[in-house]
Amino acid sequence: MKIGLIREGKLPPDRRVPLSPAQAARLVSDRQLSVSVQSSSVRAFSDQEYAAAGLLPVEDLSHCDLLLGIKEVPIDQLIPGKTYCFFSHTIKKQAYNRKLLQEILRLRIRLIDYEVLTDEHGKRVIAFGFFAGMVGAHNALWTYGQRTGSLNLPRLKDLLDYSEALEVYGRTDFPAVKIVLTGTGRVASGAARVLDDMGIERVSPDDFLQNNYEGPVYTQLDSSHYVRHIKGLPFQKTHFYTHPEEYESTFAPYAKSADIMINGIFWDSRAPVFFTQKEMADPTFNICVIADVTCDIAPLSSIPATVRASTIADPVFGYDPQSGREVTAGQEGCIDMMTIDNLPSELPRDASQAFGEMFIDQVLPELLKPQSAMIERATVAVDGRLGSYFSYLQDYAEGR
Repeated sequence: MKIGLIREGKLPPDRRVPLSPAQAARLVSDRQLSVSVQSSSVRAFSDQEYAAAGLLPVEDLSHCDLLLGIKEVPIDQLIPGKTYCFFSHTIKKQAYNRKLLQEILRLRIRLIDYEVLTDEHGKRVIAFGFFAGMVGAHNALWTYGQRTGSLNLPRLKDLLDYSEALEVYGRTDFPAVKIVLTGTGRVASGAARVLDDMGIERVSPDDFLQNNYEGPVYTQLDSSHYVRHIKGLPFQKTHFYTHPEEYESTFAPYAKSADIMINGIFWDSRAPVFFTQKEMADPTFNICVIADVTCDIAPLSSIPATVRASTIADPVFGYDPQSGREVTAGQEGCIDMMTIDNLPSELPRDASQAFGEMFIDQVLPELLKPQSAMIERATVAVDGRLGSYFSYLQDYAEGR
């Protein structure tokens, strides 16, 4: 197998890579695989770093069998008949990528989507969620500092890696702020890691609501803390996941107590929202900064103020709950929203290293097999047709 690391062509460019220089070199030396690297000026790892690892960057990857990227490949850069791995953002019938899938089918490209690479239990084997949570938590405190003037943090994108961020945290005095973190998966775990590294005290949900604190604190909520059955039945997590439409939000006490919310849940559109626009407009709604790492866009979102995704270059916008409109950030009576949808790109070297290890350990062995159930489950397109698990995309692919 000849592997090629493609240059990220989507704009704005993504700095992450599927394999670091050391990891790519390891595949050559230990696995006897061929790895080529397309020259790029935007990667977190420079061409010089790949060259120093024995991988001289090239322009043409047409000799490669498997092409690895991160974000969607621009249509005019696709090579017919190749196998690609990247996040295609087509499996939910995203209208903005319909033409991409159509072209992949026309060019008889085999598309393997990282997002649906799962084990036999349906658990994802490769993802950036942990790093999205890490950057989301950092940006939540950065946004609060920008809003209040009580904290001066650098952006993670301006640091070399997370070790440099740890040095910053060690010399920073964080203000007395109350933070509510939702979720228990990869995203929330990454956010909790950063809050812990900042030295912010973790407290129980009950203590968070009942006590006042002289220093910064956070609490982490699972679904049992923010929803209840509409008929008063005992909470059962499996039932909630199966029938979320039978539940209502109980988040209001946290909205009245917290200054910052970090949202790291996976949200089902049948589930209740945390709060409504009307509830956000109530004078008792205390949250002034929301870092919505989930970044589902309203109206199909758990947070009505997530009216759009923000960007790394322009990370925060304001939301006026009285009008339901976007406004300039920092205004009194409005909530500052941090809704970047490619957060791991702010910590690209660390995120890429972790992603590459997952790829080498979990995915590459399956790609080298003559047949793999894991790869079949993630094959969106092959030989000009949709993969066996993606027939539901037929109307979408045909433009209907």
